[in-house]
Amino acid sequence: MSAATMTIVTCPNCGAKNRVDESRAQHEQPRCGRCGTSLSVGAAGAAGGHPLEVTDATFQRDVLGVRGKPVLVDFWAAWCGPCRMLAPTLEQLASEANGRYVIAKLNVDENQRTAQQYNVSSIPAMMIFKDGKKVDELIGLAPKQAIAASLQNAL
Repeated sequence: MSAATMTIVTCPNCGAKNRVDESRAQHEQPRCGRCGTSLSVGAAGAAGGHPLEVTDATFQRDVLGVRGKPVLVDFWAAWCGPCRMLAPTLEQLASEANGRYVIAKLNVDENQRTAQQYNVSSIPAMMIFKDGKKVDELIGLAPKQAIAASLQNAL
């Protein structure tokens, strides 16, 4: 039997640190041991104030599986100038999130299945998901205020 991969997830509600078995979290919703709030294993990576890198393999868990807060996914590519111009804005929003929302990035060249599933035909494209459903979309290079307003509306 292989050893379980454990991740430390900070509860967005009470701040308690919880050990979460990643393989179990794919089948069962982890909850905070102190207050019972649902924990998002994927969002734990974004807690350090940086966007969370998502892939075709992790999209279901890290985006669609997040409950109770919006997840903004930036569909981007390394060769895309406007995508690179947008990156510092998304870094700022991620550092200001304070657990209210998650900023994630999906490289469309490396993760074509998810990009095709959501009909991404031009980049940068940002989609906001909440409780597993797409609730908003921004296409092109948007100012920080417009992105923040969309996230606020999704709260």
